[in-house]
Amino acid sequence: MTSCEYQQIDPQALPTPTPAPPPHHGNDRDKREEPKRPRRKWQVFPGKNRFYCDGRIMVARQSGVLPLTLGLIVITSGLFFIFDCPFLVKHLTSCIPVIGGGLFVFVVITLLQTSLTDPGILPRATPDEAADIEKQIDNTGNASYRPPPRTKEVLINQQVVKLKYCFSCKMFRPPRTSHCSLCDNCVERFDHHCPWVGNCVGKRNYRFFYTFIVSLSFLTAFIFGCVTTHLALRAQGGKGLVFALQESPGSAVELVICFFSVWSILGLSGFHTYLVASNLTTNEDIKGSWSGKSGEGVTNPYSHKNIFINCCSVLCGPMPPSLIDRRGFLPTDESVQTAGAGIELPPLAAKSEINVEVKCLDFAVSCTG
Repeated sequence: MTSCEYQQIDPQALPTPTPAPPPHHGNDRDKREEPKRPRRKWQVFPGKNRFYCDGRIMVARQSGVLPLTLGLIVITSGLFFIFDCPFLVKHLTSCIPVIGGGLFVFVVITLLQTSLTDPGILPRATPDEAADIEKQIDNTGNASYRPPPRTKEVLINQQVVKLKYCFSCKMFRPPRTSHCSLCDNCVERFDHHCPWVGNCVGKRNYRFFYTFIVSLSFLTAFIFGCVTTHLALRAQGGKGLVFALQESPGSAVELVICFFSVWSILGLSGFHTYLVASNLTTNEDIKGSWSGKSGEGVTNPYSHKNIFINCCSVLCGPMPPSLIDRRGFLPTDESVQTAGAGIELPPLAAKSEINVEVKCLDFAVSCTG
């Protein structure tokens, strides 16, 4: 009788997973189709960046100051066109709004190009490439031993340049490359990370950054001069500056913003003009890489010894292609791995099989007892 009961319960216990396969089979078919969909590389990008428009636009994760920069430019220029341009067109010339509008458009375009352009991010080494580099570094044959110095020396224009190993990207950084801790990327010809534009400044967007700060200095100085002229013309006739500010309150806001910002912008433009003429980066200038502070006779190996050639090579050279290929498709095996990582069918199936086996063992023990 017990064996009969065991045979009646066992068919009821075994079919319990059988009603699940019909709906589970449909879901499994849908989930099996997911890995077949091609995935783009920006979806698994390891750096701290955000992507929009299917990877066409990339910005740094910490880009909260960029709206403030854009807002200050738009608000100041808007007040200028509303409060100052009508008066100056009437009393001076109609070329003032044309010049101001041209500078404003150019500043906004170069700002967006600096913020939304890949600065020159280098792709990280693949596991096979990283393993090969580890074998080259560790010549002792001991996998647990790592020699302290991880540098290489190369000769550039008769000048020894050290290449440092990046533990995050698992590769030796090319010359003038540095790892940005905020973006978590190695950037080629790294200059600095600018929070005002919300992006790193490197090989691919330095020309946009330089034209942005130079054009912004021209726009700020132009608005400051026009506002001063506007208030001076209104103050004529013995009415005074207070009356002029009351007649045009927006000009007072422009005057304050431009007065406190024009000096820093002009100073920044002058500093980067010096860097362009010397073919230096901000990172190299701050560290004193080629200033000879160590007492050795070092010179900048990247300088062409000519200001004009240095400016042309930095600002007018061909635009290098982006190396990360953020809109490219992942290989099929990598896409299947990344897409299937979230599917937990095998563990669930194994768990159900274990439960069935435990039930069968309990029935067998009860029957033998």
